[in-house]
Amino acid sequence: MYKNLVTLTLMILVVTMIFTGCGNSYKHISQEEARKMMQTEQNYLIVDVRTKEEYNKKHIPGAVVVPIADIRDGKLDSLPDKNQKLFVYCWTGRRAEDASELLSSRGYQNVYEIGGLVDWTGEIEGEEVN
Repeated sequence: MYKNLVTLTLMILVVTMIFTGCGNSYKHISQEEARKMMQTEQNYLIVDVRTKEEYNKKHIPGAVVVPIADIRDGKLDSLPDKNQKLFVYCWTGRRAEDASELLSSRGYQNVYEIGGLVDWTGEIEGEEVN
């Protein structure tokens, strides 16, 4: 009986680790929460995962562009610190979710997915900003 319970517990643990990426995961937070964190934090990056062309049109001030294609290809030279807080966004939030998952699976520990620029109520800069 005891042996079966231990075996069952280990099986549940293994399955859980497989489906959760062994503990690596990102956190979705609201843009309001992100702005509050940005006001109190020092060592963070705002990461725009759209293309360079999209970024040039409109982006959050201070954001760095790291296209999701580069993240998929492992081109992460602009994100050397895997412990740095990363606020990840795109246009609607879909690519930000995918990019956040990829970054987490590559060992980044403080990934915060904040949705899309389409919903951003803070400052925006770029070529197409009125």
